[in-house]
Amino acid sequence: MIGLHSGTSADAVDVAVADLSLDGPVVVLSPVEHAEHPFPERLRAVPTGAGDVCALDTGLGQLFGRIAAGYRGDLVSSLGQTAHHRVENGTCLGTLQLGEPAWIAEATGLPVVSGFRQRDVAAGGHGAPLASALDVLWLAELSRTAPAAALNLGGIANVTLVRRGHPPSACDTGPGNALLDAAAQRITGTPCDVDGALALRGAVHPGLLDRLLADPHYARPAPKSTGKEHFNAGHLDRATEGLALTPEDLLATLVELTARTAARACADARLVVVSGGGTRNPALMAALRRHLPGSDVRPSDDLGLPAGAKEAHLTALLGFLAWHGLPGNVPAATGARGPRPLGSITPGRAPLRLPEPATTPVTGLRIGGSRART
Repeated sequence: MIGLHSGTSADAVDVAVADLSLDGPVVVLSPVEHAEHPFPERLRAVPTGAGDVCALDTGLGQLFGRIAAGYRGDLVSSLGQTAHHRVENGTCLGTLQLGEPAWIAEATGLPVVSGFRQRDVAAGGHGAPLASALDVLWLAELSRTAPAAALNLGGIANVTLVRRGHPPSACDTGPGNALLDAAAQRITGTPCDVDGALALRGAVHPGLLDRLLADPHYARPAPKSTGKEHFNAGHLDRATEGLALTPEDLLATLVELTARTAARACADARLVVVSGGGTRNPALMAALRRHLPGSDVRPSDDLGLPAGAKEAHLTALLGFLAWHGLPGNVPAATGARGPRPLGSITPGRAPLRLPEPATTPVTGLRIGGSRART
């Protein structure tokens, strides 16, 4: 299975190749290899009209196809690139995912599973965080003795909390790296604050932090979702208006915002498994541990899933579940009316032959041994 993931940061396409199988009610996921492919600058532009949307949809599909063609697998799963995620007053009214799967099927000759978020939204959910599909299964065993959480620090941060005897909860907590990257781009001309260097030299600005924390998203109960339509450079401009800030203090304050809002959602967890690009920011990881003094905060690498490729493995899992007719959403996490098989299948060059649908509900996920790792 080849999983393709392009997150809200639009900085790279993550690829994960994994062997997946069913062992009764448990999915066995064995990582084979993973890699990161830089995102072309020409595909980072925000589309402004139907022509731009068409060009971006085609360009992304072709890019995903070229990348997937470099790997060996029997099925491709693509989450697509979020172009717009429409949320009003806490309700998700639609989501637009680009990267036409026909281009992937044409480039690889393989069947492609895509369009996962849309089905959950159609069923009344937020279409996010779909990471809960992996997290709830993975944490089922890890949370037997104490609550456990999975935190992904991508462009937008999301958390899944699993507690024995309670339904799982999940949400987009707010900006992960989105505001940090927007600020770094303006200040340094680079896509991020490398190694958290600026943030580590700064101090939190209380006035700015108060303005940022006043955003209504943080007070809404889970399930909830958000995106860069909300947490973007314009959002940052409005929050910083009239304030005298050094670059270092701005980055330090944005680190504090991400850490504090993510930690709130993880407060009950004794184990917090962290993934995503934010794990490479020492300032952010230190702030997160400071706000979770009673928790064991560790990268997902420690438990067998590479922190930088966890969402690509999630995409592979979603494709596997769809291929076998199994639900790919967690209604308690996304707010959907019920479990749904997610995704649409685009045939490859050969006639489409689906396996018999699985009849045993999946209740757990076991990470198998990795054969190779890039």
